Amino acid sequence: MEDLGFYEKGKAAKAVQDGESKRNGAKPINTSGGLKAKGHPVGATGVSQAVEIFKQMRGIAERNRQVKFNVERALAHNLGGSGGTCVVTIFKK
Repeated sequence: MEDLGFYEKGKAAKAVQDGESKRNGAKPINTSGGLKAKGHPVGATGVSQAVEIFKQMRGIAERNRQVKFNVERALAHNLGGSGGTCVVTIFKK
């Protein structure tokens, strides 16, 4: 969250504690629980992220995951291998 620029260095932990990253918070992050919650299927993680973002932007994510506002832009961040490969994808309606 800090490395992507959403929060200043050292501020993300407090933001999480304050609920800012929850689906009804100011900056919903990992509303599906993240890739580890899906078993981190190697090779399919990027597709899984894109599908989750598609559902969020269309307003069709499952009830316990859907954010509470209209999603106009979204970001997926994925690390590959030992962290030597990084992909950031930005989605816009």
